Amino acid sequence: MTPEYFGPVSSPVPNRQVGDFLSMQLWGEPGRLADYCTMGVFHRGELVAGTAYHNWHPDEGVIELTSASTTPKWLTRPVVRAMFHLPFNLLGARLAVLRVSERNTNMRRIAQRFGFHETIIPRLRGENEAECVCTLSACDWSNHRMN
Repeated sequence: MTPEYFGPVSSPVPNRQVGDFLSMQLWGEPGRLADYCTMGVFHRGELVAGTAYHNWHPDEGVIELTSASTTPKWLTRPVVRAMFHLPFNLLGARLAVLRVSERNTNMRRIAQRFGFHETIIPRLRGENEAECVCTLSACDWSNHRMN
């Protein structure tokens, strides 16, 4: 698995391709993300996973991550390190935010393993579904065993 970063100015075509890949995986249609940069994860030249970095608030040091994949094998140690290198080391973010459905127990377990703290907000995804807002501080990530 090989991670690569893409930006809207430096590499707009692959950045949009990763963004549309994520949008298709998560919502079934392209173009649902706006104002983002990405990390694509490739296996034998094929895009198998990605992360979009969006809702960047530099004054507060907060950024949101949205990820999806076609394989569970994408979260290797080097890929996870690269995923958090961009927000914490390159951008200087103080907090990464991940939003996930309460029903997505697999992603919630993964987020907890990476050190995210979870807050459940009832009805944030509609009348009958809560959303989990998961946060990971730069300090918690720097002290995580993955480093």
